[in-house]
Amino acid sequence: MMCSEKRTFGLTRATGPAMRVCLAAFLAACGGGEQEAVDSGVVGESITPIAIQNVTVIDAVDGPRQGQTVVVQGDRITAVGPDAAVPEGAQVVDGSGRYLIPGLWDMHVHLTYDARFTEAMPRLFLSYGITSVRDTGGLLDELLPVIDAMRAEGAVAPRVFFSGPLLDGEFVVYDGVGRPEIGVPNPTPEEARARVAELVEAGADFIKIYEMVTPEVFAAFVEAARERGLPIASHVPLSMRASQAAPHVNSMEHLRNVELDCSADAEELLEARLEILDGHEGGAGAQLRSRLHTLQRLRAVDTYDQARCDEVLASMDSTVQVPTLRLNSFGIQPPFRQPGWADALDRAPASVTEEWEAATAAALAGAEESDLTFAEWSLFLVGRMHRAGVPIGAGTDTPIGFAMPGYSLHDELSLLVRAGLSPLEALRSATLRPAEFLGLDAEMGRVAEGQRADLVLLADDPLVNIANTRAIEAVVSKGRMFTPAELVGGEG
Repeated sequence: MMCSEKRTFGLTRATGPAMRVCLAAFLAACGGGEQEAVDSGVVGESITPIAIQNVTVIDAVDGPRQGQTVVVQGDRITAVGPDAAVPEGAQVVDGSGRYLIPGLWDMHVHLTYDARFTEAMPRLFLSYGITSVRDTGGLLDELLPVIDAMRAEGAVAPRVFFSGPLLDGEFVVYDGVGRPEIGVPNPTPEEARARVAELVEAGADFIKIYEMVTPEVFAAFVEAARERGLPIASHVPLSMRASQAAPHVNSMEHLRNVELDCSADAEELLEARLEILDGHEGGAGAQLRSRLHTLQRLRAVDTYDQARCDEVLASMDSTVQVPTLRLNSFGIQPPFRQPGWADALDRAPASVTEEWEAATAAALAGAEESDLTFAEWSLFLVGRMHRAGVPIGAGTDTPIGFAMPGYSLHDELSLLVRAGLSPLEALRSATLRPAEFLGLDAEMGRVAEGQRADLVLLADDPLVNIANTRAIEAVVSKGRMFTPAELVGGEG
């Protein structure tokens, strides 16, 4: 392969694996710039500039723009436009017939939930175009070394933002008994305020309030976080209604407990729930939570009141909802029945692949159908939320429940469209919306001059079919270009 000073490739369009092999070969053959940067960990302005020419750019603000040149220098997009100048010595990529979107986010991940995944997660995420993640729960002593490694100079990893542990109440759901220990107790407001101070000292980007807190502890968390300028992610506490919690937090996770507030029997259900909570004297928080959900969830869905729910949704107009539909609606769209699942298993750590292959085979063998009431309700409610103007964010709870890191985000986008978002709106949920949560939308979430250099080059148009977000030919992360195959081996 010949390499001129102004590097070029792809004079004619190749598609699928052929194009990916071409790009990988190009990077290796012309490695005096980009490949050396990848191997040596060089970052910043020393990275070879990239110019992607004649590409259709798509972001949530400007929609599709054809015939664009996008220039990346270091960790910034320095020019976007049909006549953008190509820097001397740049790596030039022919984007003809291709589509360039902002780097994707997964707003709900747990990096330390399953130790088998932790080391592999960064490259898995990037191989699927996820260039930023929001870790929503892990103990600091386990999580901070992972964060430091992902943020180290030259690391091949998504940008990462973290909350620290799940901030639970007197009883902790994720207490390490029968499930990972990623939550901590906060029985009193005083302990809650001290916990926020500890998280600020540790460098947390936001906090995550969990389900077993009392209203008083919830209020203390909110006050302490607001004083320190920390965004707040939250489940709806079991002792509160969604409409009580939503106005005080920046995001709410899983849709869980919203069904109670949308019920015609909301007052009766909450009164019964409080009685059970007040009478709980000991034992696992997980068992208590599970008992309440089992007792009340389906009844609440069955007694849905639209007028009441409209009032609830109005309280959420400034609170990002992260519904994790791929988890809530698992029975409707199980991942092992979706395109690319076999490839996803191939990319996973070997210790996971064998277990998940066996579980997939058992599931496909025809287990009894599960109750899809909550799965269908979740799709319905996200559609109602979206039509009511409630902001939606894309997160997957990976690696819980067959959520393959990276792969699961594309399932989530598919389900968001199935729930009623347009493909462009679904892209917004995984690009600009997460940046807005963290107050970073001035520099992340778009394909625009001055934005961070996180991009995904697609072979096919995601606005025609959201499944085309899987057609990844290259990923730009912090100004460095990779193919999926480079990141995890094998075909991307």
